[in-house]
Amino acid sequence: MFVLGLQGSPRKNGNTSILLASFLAQAERLGAQTYNLEITDKRITPCQECGACEREGFCSINDDMQGIYPLLWQADLIVMATPVFFYGAPAQLKALIDRSQTLWSRRYIHKLTDPGRNWRHGFLLALGATRGKNLFEGVTLTAKYFFDAIGAGFDGSLTYRQIEGPGDIAKHPTALTDVKEKARMLIGPFLNRKKILFVCRENACRSQMASAFARYYAGDRIEAESAGSQPASGINMLMVEVMKEKGIDMAFRRTKSIEEVLGYMKPDSIISMGCGEECPYIHGVPMQDWNLPDPSDKPINFMREVRDEIEKRVEKLVSSKDPEAERCLLNSGLKPAVVELEVFKDPEAES
Repeated sequence: MFVLGLQGSPRKNGNTSILLASFLAQAERLGAQTYNLEITDKRITPCQECGACEREGFCSINDDMQGIYPLLWQADLIVMATPVFFYGAPAQLKALIDRSQTLWSRRYIHKLTDPGRNWRHGFLLALGATRGKNLFEGVTLTAKYFFDAIGAGFDGSLTYRQIEGPGDIAKHPTALTDVKEKARMLIGPFLNRKKILFVCRENACRSQMASAFARYYAGDRIEAESAGSQPASGINMLMVEVMKEKGIDMAFRRTKSIEEVLGYMKPDSIISMGCGEECPYIHGVPMQDWNLPDPSDKPINFMREVRDEIEKRVEKLVSSKDPEAERCLLNSGLKPAVVELEVFKDPEAES
């Protein structure tokens, strides 16, 4: 599980930082992977309202926001932490929020859904110096629309008044205990998911599609990752195109090595697309081989056939009625074994 913290305060190591750090520390203790994004360390140009994201689906401004989009879509839980400035978020955080229009445009104008949208959660931590009745109304409304834009359900907030001096939040009678308990509540269900690692050679095509379908159909029950034995420099754009035909957005994805993924995730099972002897062997982790041909450098129709075959097998995998899926998802204690499924036929090879 991946938890992304957005630290929106211009004040380093201030009350907002302390509150968010307490949440993320608890998340790590529970077993989650976390990343604390210090917004003020990033170069994020304010939105220019040029309309490029609505026309093209991508922001035309080349700055640090280009590296933040993938983090937003990789996350299972996003925690926005902010002080209140004039009943809203500080300018640095607001710039990030405004630039999320790109993700809003991909969903609502280009009609694409990122695979994690159905399962991603968003939570707000907010602090204010005054005790006004309406102190958090503005920032809460902003948070709700921000989380919708990035594909996250709004799971509420923890807000604290009269927090202004250095270290005030640590003196609050319940604040640090509150965030630890909230972290436990939000993260607990995710930690029960079965972890499946889909692997292929380049991690540019087959394994990317398989992990996306698994997350799309069963992200509440499966934590799906993908990796390659020899990762390519980027994902296959023809794959992106055929997944777009299914309404699934593969933008902002990057390739990863098997070693990188195993550094933060111990899979319950590994499914190879057909990387042969290069696939990893992990003691106690069952393995399957789907034996699918590599569609790179093939015509788009062949890419579509492989896509459809992968979708069919993922749907079968996540079905509780399928005994093979039961073994893969539930019996993580089985001895390692390679299960060969029916070989996918390459019509070009037969002709």
